[in-house]
Amino acid sequence: MNSPHFRLSASRRGLALLSVLLLGLALVSVAAVRAFADETATTKEMETLYRESKARAAIVKRISSAVVHISVEKLVKGGTRPEGAPDNLDDEFFRRFFQPRNPGPPKDFRQRGLGSGTIVDKRGYILTNNHVVTDADKITVKLPDSRQFEAKLMGADPATDLAVIKIEGGDVPLAKLGNSDELEVGESVIAIGNPFGLEQTITAGIVSAKGRTQVGLTDYEDFIQTDASINPGNSGGPLMNLRGEVVGVNTAIFSRSGGNMGIGFSIPINQARVIMNSLIETGKVTRGFLGVVIQDITPEIAGALGVAPGEGVLVANVGANTPAGKSGIKQGDIIVKFNGKPVKTVSGLRNAVASIKPGASIATEVLREGKSKTINVKVEEQPQDMRAAIGEGGGPGPGGKPAPPAVEQVLGMTLQPLTPDLAERLGYQGLSGLVVTDADAEGPAGAAGIQQGALIMEVDRKPAKSLAEFREHVAKVASGKYVLLLARMGDFDRYIAVQKP
Repeated sequence: MNSPHFRLSASRRGLALLSVLLLGLALVSVAAVRAFADETATTKEMETLYRESKARAAIVKRISSAVVHISVEKLVKGGTRPEGAPDNLDDEFFRRFFQPRNPGPPKDFRQRGLGSGTIVDKRGYILTNNHVVTDADKITVKLPDSRQFEAKLMGADPATDLAVIKIEGGDVPLAKLGNSDELEVGESVIAIGNPFGLEQTITAGIVSAKGRTQVGLTDYEDFIQTDASINPGNSGGPLMNLRGEVVGVNTAIFSRSGGNMGIGFSIPINQARVIMNSLIETGKVTRGFLGVVIQDITPEIAGALGVAPGEGVLVANVGANTPAGKSGIKQGDIIVKFNGKPVKTVSGLRNAVASIKPGASIATEVLREGKSKTINVKVEEQPQDMRAAIGEGGGPGPGGKPAPPAVEQVLGMTLQPLTPDLAERLGYQGLSGLVVTDADAEGPAGAAGIQQGALIMEVDRKPAKSLAEFREHVAKVASGKYVLLLARMGDFDRYIAVQKP
């Protein structure tokens, strides 16, 4: 029992037992460390979220003091507001999307509306929407600190749905204006306003899209789309970034129910700033004027012109006595740059021209027959009747003697040379070309938009004064390719691409 061999075996057994105990302790320690690490990580994550939440609250607190509640009143003569109808039916924002329901007998009533605004100047100037304050007999502004003031309308611009009102009353908090051009799709934004009269309501979301046009709300559209909840009463309130800067003016929603559906529109603050400053300084907005009728370049027109889709906009008509006409811009030019910035869409160029101060000479780059050319255009003040200004002498020069009357079926239309009698009856005096006497709605031309009564003046940028010229030009276009027609329809010319069968 006491032999060396036994003692050695016992030692080994002791060492093995000790190893098992140590391994168990090690496993317990690893598990404990992991649990501690997980708990620590969770705590850190929660602290991070908490700090972010507090930071957002601080940002809101910083700007919300400059966001005001606006209530308006006006007397409506012989209105149709039904007995006992709720006041929010009179909200301009609400009525923008819904027709009055259950109209009662005509009677005078006092219409009330609600909206929001942002104090943007220490002199008491407040930026809001035109539709919030338009035609109001009385405008009352309430600040978050419960002070109330009667406001005066300083100026409004229905074309952008912006207005500036002013209050008198000493020290007022100010909002900081940001740079809406720096906004990116997906960026977090916060909306502040008074939806349904619920003052200082805060909602959050992201920038869903930028540069939204053709929404049908204003003449000059370049909206920021957001899913931050916007409802009636938010009109005129700010959309802000996480720096606490105003980047937009909330103006409208897309809704089938009257409430938020995740699609709201804000006017970019860079656009609003220009309008606001003009209204504060002069009480009105002065816009630049180029004097052209332009159209977007569709894939079909791009194929016919040999350019990339979205590369500039096509000049369909030039007023002879307009800035564009006097500077040398021609019908058929493609405007690719204006004032150093690329031109992608009709609305983009339209907004850019409108923002230019009249009298400024602006470098305008055009593509003409495939070659780049820079033309300096002296922008003038936008006339009250732009259609008339562009229409004066805006068409091509007088043509030669008309060809004898004839009838030809080409590309699904019946064409007849323009005669003096037809020119007088259709308002085409001084022009030359072929009149569309009939267009098959299901034919290539009709499907492309050619209508009866249109005047075809050019085929692939070449004059088409006779049926012979028309046939000659069309014959050079391969089957399946597009024929580029210049047609006068209504008051202006338009390029239309028709696919040749």
